[in-house]
Amino acid sequence: MTNHELVLILDFGSQYTQLIAKKIRKLKIYCEIVPFNISFEEVVAKSPKAIVLSGSPFSVNMPSSPIPDQRILEMNLPILAICYGMQLITSVFGGKVVRAEKKEYGHTRIEIIDHSSIFHNLGKFEEVWMSHGDAVAELSEEFHRIAFSENSPYAAIAHQDKPIIALQFHPEVVHTVGGEKMLENFLIRIAHFSKDWTASSFIESSINEIRQMVGQQKVILGLSGGVDSSVTAALLYKAIGKNLIPILVDTGLLRKNEAAEVDKAFKSAFNMELITVNAEDIFLEKLGGIADPEQKRKIIGNTFIEIFEKEALKHPEAAFLAQGTLYPDVIESVSFKGPSATIKSHHNVGGLPEKMNLKLVEPLRELFKDEVREVGRNLGLPAKLVDRHPFPGPGLAIRIISDVSREKVRLLQDIDTIFIEELHKHGLYKTTWQAFAVLLPIQSVGVMGDERTYENVCALRAVNSVDGMTADWTELPYWFLKRVSNRLINEVNGINRVVYDISSKPPATIEWE
Repeated sequence: MTNHELVLILDFGSQYTQLIAKKIRKLKIYCEIVPFNISFEEVVAKSPKAIVLSGSPFSVNMPSSPIPDQRILEMNLPILAICYGMQLITSVFGGKVVRAEKKEYGHTRIEIIDHSSIFHNLGKFEEVWMSHGDAVAELSEEFHRIAFSENSPYAAIAHQDKPIIALQFHPEVVHTVGGEKMLENFLIRIAHFSKDWTASSFIESSINEIRQMVGQQKVILGLSGGVDSSVTAALLYKAIGKNLIPILVDTGLLRKNEAAEVDKAFKSAFNMELITVNAEDIFLEKLGGIADPEQKRKIIGNTFIEIFEKEALKHPEAAFLAQGTLYPDVIESVSFKGPSATIKSHHNVGGLPEKMNLKLVEPLRELFKDEVREVGRNLGLPAKLVDRHPFPGPGLAIRIISDVSREKVRLLQDIDTIFIEELHKHGLYKTTWQAFAVLLPIQSVGVMGDERTYENVCALRAVNSVDGMTADWTELPYWFLKRVSNRLINEVNGINRVVYDISSKPPATIEWE
């Protein structure tokens, strides 16, 4: 996006690079992540106002260490160098980096000796997060230290004349208590950004770009009711109105009454007419007798593409296919070892753009998930759509740990409805990242009244996570779990035992299949 002030983040392979970007975006400042070996000409073309150098698992003293074009570091732009970035800056400017005698990993206390720039309005001592095996041993005459720790005489350094700051620790992680303030000081006090990256500014510029790209042509969109596709639909409808063709394929594996509720939500909010394809019978027939999760996924994916393509072919006037690709998808398709133009294949719906000669439009490709939700709120989408938990593409089929049948889907829909309903009712839905139920392939003995029962077992699962890569199980209150269990056993015919999953990822996964 060229109409916003830009921070360019050079990625050297740090596990925290996306976190740097998220923290900067949170400050209402636009940034992009690029591989460290981006060409000098590309950087010039992007016209960044500041540059951030990420950390890295490499050592600057290794022969294969990632080194950018030195001309990028000589553009006289404000530079914030983090961890490996600091060691790189030190090395490039003639300092010395060695293997640390005492490595620092985890919480560290630094003492600040210069509060004039990045440490403005912070205390004399700050708790930070270190993660490094190398250390700066000597500085060139161009730099001076501005903070130190017990094991790092150079915990932070600054250039004497140029707007270059280097930190041995990670300001982007939550463990660095004043990290967000440090980033803000660098970007506002040193780089002089104006905070022009907001949901409303994104919507305005995106609508203009969509209209320029699409003109009066029509755009097909696969609308699932999830956050990404819902926000994509709302943004496109704001831009091109009835030239959007939204298709919702009801697989029969969605949540209870979900297709009808999504249709109602869009009619109410935008007066948008959805094309809903009821394909429940087709999906259930093809899934009959299949218990293997990978087979389920393939059958559902292929069947979805067949049905979506068949419906899309009814609209030969369409020239574009819209997809809810997000910025993490774009980043993952560009290795820090070298740029790539290929977006991950699962974001291209079965090759439909090529097969039908359609061009892609991906209006959310610059956004992180939390930004997508904020854009959705600004567009007027109901909270039920904007704030909903992640839901798997194959739907409830992979939450039935056995072969899929109409009866099992109905049973799991009823269980899921009660669980989610109670989370909302008691204000717990937004305190967990994802919550759902799983129907287990076992039955257990129970007693209801004076009768012995032999019914199904269901597992409840709730986790907290940032991006789904790791997750901790949510410590829902005992009284709440008791209430949900009582409702499920009393109200759902076919359930006589409820268990709660308290495993984290890793070693477990979030979904069971």
